[in-house]
Amino acid sequence: MRILVVEDEARVASFLKRGLEAESFAVDVAGDGQDGLHLATVHEYDLILLDVMLPKLDGFEVLSKLRARENVTPVIMLTARGELSDRVRGLDLGADDYLAKPFAFAELLARVRALLRRGVDRATPTVSVGSLALDPMSRTVTAGDAKIEFTPKEFTLLEYLMRNEGTVLTRTMISEHCWDINFDTYTNLIDVFVNHLRKKLQPHGLDGMIKTVRGVGYVLKNT
Repeated sequence: MRILVVEDEARVASFLKRGLEAESFAVDVAGDGQDGLHLATVHEYDLILLDVMLPKLDGFEVLSKLRARENVTPVIMLTARGELSDRVRGLDLGADDYLAKPFAFAELLARVRALLRRGVDRATPTVSVGSLALDPMSRTVTAGDAKIEFTPKEFTLLEYLMRNEGTVLTRTMISEHCWDINFDTYTNLIDVFVNHLRKKLQPHGLDGMIKTVRGVGYVLKNT
């Protein structure tokens, strides 16, 4: 999943980016409210971490403009201003959660996961294509009764392919969902990761599920 961090303190932004990427999220960073609003408008994100005290446009203005444009991406506001009036204002403008600085990364991560779970059908969290099953909550993949181990980035790519079963995903779509905005689309990194997936699926006879659409990208289909 892809997260936008809008934070003007470089040290904090770097800390958040590293921590979230270690949890297999793709992370983009904006250093002011204007850039944050632009990125949130032109790209699709699963969640936004939005600081309040920002240059150019503060977090309240960014949030207000996003909601006015009917952007319903979940937003967690981050701020050193923990007064009740600020929390109420942010929630009234459409924020989904509010976390005062300083905070423990473990708490932030728990809140991120809780918000992201709202978009998942809790009754059927597992994504299945044929005998291949992926559980985003436990981050496990099985083929029948056999468990298959994937790296965080491989898991992210496989989940994206499985959730879009039968849909051709271009390399641009894959890079935007699984990597950040600095990803070089001219590299063969996506092809390398797809090959990794195929090799791990091959012992289970499932490597043929991921098909190459020449000159376009990839599609996952039940074989």
